Amino acid sequence: MTTMVLDIGGTAIKSGLYLDGVLTDIKETPTEASLGGAHVTARAKEIIAAYRQCTSFERIGISTAGQVDPIRGQIIYANENIPDYTGTKLKEIMEREFCVPVAVENDVNAAAIGESIFGAGQNYSNFVCLTYGTGVGGAIFSGGKLYSGSSYSAGEFGAIVTHPEARKIEEDMFSGCYEKYASTTALVKNAQQFDATLINGRKIFERLEEPGIKELVDRWILEIIYGLTTIIHMLNPEGVILGGGIMEQPYVIEQLRKLLYPNIMSSFRQVKLEKAALGNCAGMLGAAVLGL
Repeated sequence: MTTMVLDIGGTAIKSGLYLDGVLTDIKETPTEASLGGAHVTARAKEIIAAYRQCTSFERIGISTAGQVDPIRGQIIYANENIPDYTGTKLKEIMEREFCVPVAVENDVNAAAIGESIFGAGQNYSNFVCLTYGTGVGGAIFSGGKLYSGSSYSAGEFGAIVTHPEARKIEEDMFSGCYEKYASTTALVKNAQQFDATLINGRKIFERLEEPGIKELVDRWILEIIYGLTTIIHMLNPEGVILGGGIMEQPYVIEQLRKLLYPNIMSSFRQVKLEKAALGNCAGMLGAAVLGL
């Protein structure tokens, strides 16, 4: 059974075809998220229609940014990264358009499902998955199954308050929260105060040997540790899987492993810190097996 898969992110929509554990015909299309939820949905329909001109598929699996009700296939909540995306009935829209079954899941949940079946989560029944990018996303696996919570939104680790002194909820619900300090966005923002040409993680790590840059990277790594310490003590997982392009930097994983264990109680130190194994394909692989 061939499955059409999409991974809708704030920057790009990744797409491909899945059959028997293999992704093929992988493409990437700019999301143009700032144009809003209706535009993003139309963009996704165009991508699927283009694949259908060349091949047939029996299902559609969609991994997407935002909190998702996977039963109804609807966006429960999406922040300003995709304006007016909240409430979008992706499952209903796509089933009406393409007349095949459609499954929809949050992007980090989908990535965790992918890692659990094909990647770094295969050896764990109880693990958490976090992605560091524009924000900080999370997913929880308990007893070998995705734990979704009472309203399908468990694992919103980016909203952990790590800096209460900075809380100004009347201005920003995420003020003082983990993702404001531990996301790649936060690292780049701080780096640009040091040097405006440091516009992304790659440029920052190219200059890691410079003392000032290394100092700000080390401070950012400590921010990641603060959140992980809380999560591990709350959930007692076997494994912590870290994803996002920034985690491809060897220095980051090395320092996290060095700093994590002294910060957690000895009875929790059996936890393993793993880099996500599937890279940009995790969400698509997870979306491909939704409902199967």
